[in-house]
Amino acid sequence: RGTGFEMEKVIVAAVQMNSGPDKEKNIDTAKRLIKIACQRGAKLVILPELFNWRGKPEDERRFSETIPGKTTKIMAKISASLKIYLLAGSITETIKDNNKTYNSSVFLGPSGDIMAVYRKLHLFDAAMMGCPTVKEPESKERGKEVVAVDTPLGKIGLTICYDLRFPELYRRLIKEEVKIVGIPSAFTFDTGKVHWEVLVRARAIENQIYVIAPNQFGKNPMGYKDFGNSLIVDPWGKVLARQGQEQGEGVITAEIRLDYQDKLRRFFPVLKNIRRDIWGDD
Repeated sequence: RGTGFEMEKVIVAAVQMNSGPDKEKNIDTAKRLIKIACQRGAKLVILPELFNWRGKPEDERRFSETIPGKTTKIMAKISASLKIYLLAGSITETIKDNNKTYNSSVFLGPSGDIMAVYRKLHLFDAAMMGCPTVKEPESKERGKEVVAVDTPLGKIGLTICYDLRFPELYRRLIKEEVKIVGIPSAFTFDTGKVHWEVLVRARAIENQIYVIAPNQFGKNPMGYKDFGNSLIVDPWGKVLARQGQEQGEGVITAEIRLDYQDKLRRFFPVLKNIRRDIWGDD
């Protein structure tokens, strides 16, 4: 009590970036955009996947960091100074005695404390005709835990990019009673133009959750394009805010209403209608 966050409605923000191999520049950009989000009243800000550094897979180990480490300490300082909840997108995390790395999200509280760390469960592994070849398992290790964090804004589920294609993860988060899910992403343009919005809205609709999905945009260091079109979607599937690919870097904000979500779940009880006798608790 007394934190200023106990409310039925709150402004949240998603940050769209085009991160590259210059870590200092990326972090400065993130700090600037976080401050803009706060000027617009946001109490929860989410950055995109790999916001602090993006480069070639063979360089990932060299530019990876521990948690806590340089980037998370900078993000902790800004979350504390602005008194916000901050999901620091994801960073490449060092694994001791391992040449591979994790793709990890760090959730920070308004005191600058690390409240949760989520390591990406599903790694993008695709080589489709006409689309870029991405083989994350060659340089990354899979995470092992589903992560949800309690906040006065509601319980928040943590997922990253390719996780979006696995609805069982989001159903598992519903078992944890989440109200909001973050999906920091670097979704490719070729797949994004046909799948991104459909999947983001589907995860919101089927689980009656708010989804905050910041994305990378534009050409990346691997030579292909990311889709942009960062979204904030309500539990009915309505797009509350969007940052289009053509709009480039920026911040979107929207008001989340937990009273509306609770009412929707009561009067359209999809989650209560799950056939647990068939599908079980998971």
